Amino acid sequence: MDLLEYQGKQLFARHGVAVPEGRPARSVDEAVAAADEVGYPCVVKAQVKIGGRGKAGGIKVAQSREEAREHAEAILGMDIRGFTVHELWIEEASDIAEELYASIVFDRSAKAPLFMLSTQGGMDIEQVAERDPGAIARLHVDPLLGFQDFHARRLTFEAGVAPDLVRPIGTMLASLYDAFVKEEAMLVEVNPLIVTESREVAALDAKVTLDDNALFRHPDNANLRDLSSEDEQERMAQERGLTYVKLDGDVGIVGNGAGLVMSTLDVVAQAGGSPANFLDAGGGSKADAIVAAVEVILSDPKVKAVLFNIFGGITRCDEVARGLIEAFEQVRPQVPFVVRLDGTNDQEGRRLLDEAGLPGVHSEATMLGAAQRVVELAHGGRPG
Repeated sequence: MDLLEYQGKQLFARHGVAVPEGRPARSVDEAVAAADEVGYPCVVKAQVKIGGRGKAGGIKVAQSREEAREHAEAILGMDIRGFTVHELWIEEASDIAEELYASIVFDRSAKAPLFMLSTQGGMDIEQVAERDPGAIARLHVDPLLGFQDFHARRLTFEAGVAPDLVRPIGTMLASLYDAFVKEEAMLVEVNPLIVTESREVAALDAKVTLDDNALFRHPDNANLRDLSSEDEQERMAQERGLTYVKLDGDVGIVGNGAGLVMSTLDVVAQAGGSPANFLDAGGGSKADAIVAAVEVILSDPKVKAVLFNIFGGITRCDEVARGLIEAFEQVRPQVPFVVRLDGTNDQEGRRLLDEAGLPGVHSEATMLGAAQRVVELAHGGRPG
């Protein structure tokens, strides 16, 4: 789950990271009132989950109440790279002497948090990495050991940080790591991390991605979820306890078990089709889970055909069949279905489907045969 800048800064502040004072606002009047509280000069900042706000005109300095109103009116409702601005962050202006870059990301290949630090902050880190890879200091941290003082000294030395900043930046990195671990984040990024004329450091920006799977342990963070910005089908699936990822194709995919679903995606692609989603109904899928899966799949208007690929281990194929029959009674699908049932009670499941005579439902014995049939149906009866 990605956070807005001000939400990330509020999270940082809970862990001792210095951030400029600011106030959120959702209207022009709220923005002006926030600017009066913060004081002038202040900065009016668009709150969207995308970079490049400054270049798009989404960050403006206001020297007076009139300018604060003018900037708020201009920025609210602005489109920034496909994201509409609905919120603002009104922040006290900062005295910037230097800009650095700092981030922590969970490196899955190393199974450890990865720190990155650079003195070339305030610009896209991808450009820095491409132009001068040596300008970015990198360091993995053993999760069992945690972030230590020697980690901070090594990072600041390798990044070329000025000697008088080693201690304050090291302290900030430790606080960022504390936030990363305790909030169960996948990414914490500060760009820029600023140094003021008085040689103090602060996080002028905040990009935070939290682990969705850990939100049940962090109810305060879960409340920050912006449902309006999430994909409709993914939100629907989450509410029904299904694992769902939306893709760009037109063949709906339902399976039980992540490995089986991923294999099904590959086989559909091999048959010339384009999967519309990844949906894992879970091991031991009951009839109600199958009904929910059908509802989620068919809520995507791009889906032209659906493939059910079920292997009955702990999942009973007759339960899946009953779920499909119930789903057809409730939803009445207008697209063809291809069903492959194999494993526990598969014969009983196929018998139930045959007796039900569901319109547009085709049975296949093999995964490849099912994939070829569903691609053909999605293409209007033409082979993929």
